[in-house]
Amino acid sequence: MSDSFPRQYARTHGFNLGNPRSIEVGSDGARVAFLRTPAGDDTNAALWVYDVAEDAERQVEGPTEEGHITDAERDRRERMREAQTGVVTYAADPALTVAAYVVGQQLLVADLTTGTSRTVSPAGPAFDPRPDPTGSRVAYVTDGALHVIDLEAGIDRRLIHDEHPDVHWGLAEFIAAEEMERRRGYWWSPDGRRMLVCRVDERPVQTWHIANLIDPAAAPRAVRYPRAGTDNAIVTLHVVGVDGARVEVVWDREAFEYLVAVSWTPEGPPLALVQSRDQRTVQVLAIDPDSGETDLVWKDGDETWTHITPGVPAWLPGGRLLTAGHRDDTRRLLIDGEPATPVGLQVDSVIDVSDDVVFRATEEPTEMHMWRLSGDGSLARLSDGAGVHGAAVGGDLTVLVSETDREPFPVVTASRDGEVVHTFGRFAELPLIEARPTYASVGPKDLRIALFTPGGHEPGEPLPVLLDPYGGPHFGRVVRMQRMHLESQWFADQGFAVLVADGRGTPYRGVAWDQAVHLNYLDAALEDQVEALHAAAERFPFLDLSRVAMRGWSFGGYLVLGAMLRRGDVFHAGISGAPVSDPSHYDTHYTERYLGMPEEQPEAYRRTNVVKDAAGLDGELMIIHGVVDDNVYVTHALQMSKALMEAGRRHAMIPLSGITHRPIDPAAAENMMKIEVDFLRRSLGIADPA
Repeated sequence: MSDSFPRQYARTHGFNLGNPRSIEVGSDGARVAFLRTPAGDDTNAALWVYDVAEDAERQVEGPTEEGHITDAERDRRERMREAQTGVVTYAADPALTVAAYVVGQQLLVADLTTGTSRTVSPAGPAFDPRPDPTGSRVAYVTDGALHVIDLEAGIDRRLIHDEHPDVHWGLAEFIAAEEMERRRGYWWSPDGRRMLVCRVDERPVQTWHIANLIDPAAAPRAVRYPRAGTDNAIVTLHVVGVDGARVEVVWDREAFEYLVAVSWTPEGPPLALVQSRDQRTVQVLAIDPDSGETDLVWKDGDETWTHITPGVPAWLPGGRLLTAGHRDDTRRLLIDGEPATPVGLQVDSVIDVSDDVVFRATEEPTEMHMWRLSGDGSLARLSDGAGVHGAAVGGDLTVLVSETDREPFPVVTASRDGEVVHTFGRFAELPLIEARPTYASVGPKDLRIALFTPGGHEPGEPLPVLLDPYGGPHFGRVVRMQRMHLESQWFADQGFAVLVADGRGTPYRGVAWDQAVHLNYLDAALEDQVEALHAAAERFPFLDLSRVAMRGWSFGGYLVLGAMLRRGDVFHAGISGAPVSDPSHYDTHYTERYLGMPEEQPEAYRRTNVVKDAAGLDGELMIIHGVVDDNVYVTHALQMSKALMEAGRRHAMIPLSGITHRPIDPAAAENMMKIEVDFLRRSLGIADPA
């Protein structure tokens, strides 16, 4: 059977397989560790090491077939939207001599200097194993308890645990992993003698249930889900010694209940970044690891919300403190509270902190670049070419990961003193199609758009229009990255003009742009999609505004519901995937940042609830939702469908059995694309191609 693009796109998980990922560079620049699958349609990843002196890549020996995984690992993968299997994550000492990871329920420790590994026997199914900085011990979590194994003596010791099944040590709670980009729950001290460890008490969090509806004999799975306005988990921080000694870290948890980030490096005392429930105030606390007492070393605030920047806080040489904050409509790096990066350069994250600071930032929202802030205050861009770039740094070695709108794969290179010393191998499949977007800025707001036409050519006749946005906070789709746009190009090749637009709320156009969706993240985003459509039609007259549809997933799916229920004068068909319909049923940290607390801002929640707008549907709507989604629960789709039925509005509803927030099953992913096209053609009155 000849391959089709939907089949290939599904097999390769969006062409993510076969590429180097999870890249780390040793502190001396001698080795690079990374994960890679053996082929572009093989999900089974292995740990690899690149030896700089030998200029050789080698796969670390050991098993990669995982079999059964633990519930904790399953939940971690869902938070990461992880589709790969085998070795999907690892942790190593700073010099990259020892790494620890789990395959199935086997705990392995690898010698990265030789490329060999050995199995270690934990006390139970191990989760998130991490070597200490000396490489002599490995800590891990099992059954909510934190353990340490002495690798030389082979002795396993349970350091700390709680008898209650809803109290866990060493794990990140749901909100930290899903919304704060903190996916770990413990941190080694530089000397390997102590750790900072989270204690997560989920007892205050309400219990929801996820049923496997395809198997009525299976009991529903109980999960703790902190819905907007309800209690979060109680997260405390403790210094725990490898000898079992323990002291609690003290801060005003009533005022700052979110533990956002922790750092413990040789440059200074350990640091914790804490945030208030309303997310308007943050503090950086220096921790005395002997007493657990804390000193306030920096605080910041924003009357709307503060932004979380991965990689900070951190100590710089000489005891200077690196943080990030909103200054002059810009996300800027700060040193001892003073701006260290220029106005207009929007900082995304900090990658490495030593004498210099390496970070990701952009002056143009369709791109992302790597930058170096030197100790003397000078600034240099490390990446070239319009695209999306990332990096890992160690010693004098920089590994740059570059994706552009020309290459369908990330190009990964290792450089020293500006000279490329190695280009990493990749086993990804070459896509059957090539995305050929036309980029433009349109309308009074200079909205960034990407327009796709069949084959990338200007059509000789009017085309129905398919908007294909995400459109919400944290994620912009109009980026100069070929791989991002392949799905949109395929839909265009089926006979549509596909328009992707980023409006207010999408990142990297300034703080005011981000915060324009405060207290109403639907109407502003929807208004900008309409503005982009009409402005694009003025510039590209082949766009047929009498046949307009929208498809989207997650926030994009929510945007589709808003379009179909509130702007039926513009949109005639919509495909809504995994949408939120009632924001009061989404999580605390995300929803309250934009809408406030439900009891304080009831009108904001009413404005953004689309269930009440069901009677406004005039066009054709299809809703798709995974029934075991633990991020946007299927209750959103079911409530929407119920309201539509009660309003007498015809619609299609596709439940995806066994699917979570994003379909990764190849058969489901392939067939869903085909079903979507068929629905759009029927809804817009488009004949099937001959």
